[in-house]
Amino acid sequence: MSRVALYPGSFDPVTNGHLDVVRQACALVDRLIVAIGIHPGKAPLFSSEERLQMVAEVFTPIAANAGCKLECVTFSDLTVTAAQRSGATILIRGLRDGTDLDYEMQIAGMNQTLMPEIHTVFLPASATVRPITATLVRQIAGMGGDVSHFVPKAVAARLKTKFAR
Repeated sequence: MSRVALYPGSFDPVTNGHLDVVRQACALVDRLIVAIGIHPGKAPLFSSEERLQMVAEVFTPIAANAGCKLECVTFSDLTVTAAQRSGATILIRGLRDGTDLDYEMQIAGMNQTLMPEIHTVFLPASATVRPITATLVRQIAGMGGDVSHFVPKAVAARLKTKFAR
């Protein structure tokens, strides 16, 4: 039986923390679906198409190296609904600290009630990427700071272009 996981997030932008989670997830599953959430009430820095391109570009080599099949999709409904539609029985969630754990435990409990057949797996962030958040990366890049320590090179270039406008 194939192990299929869905890793949901906004990925606005992709960070080294996301890479860390994908690297760990690809070692655990046969197929990883990276699912970009589209929320009408939010105004992301990058369009859904730009985020799909970033995700595919950055995560494909990691998945290929691990022998894991990677898919990149968008969704605008419940995460568990997107997982079910994709054939995933595992939700991947990264944890940086105790605050993340408290919040993610609430979501995992709600998701388990909605669809008990879908299980949440928490992956702890490696020490070097724990402080990284997409919000902080956007703020630093927006103020002209160097984000090269926090994001892959391709993403840093996209951020530089985005804020040069």
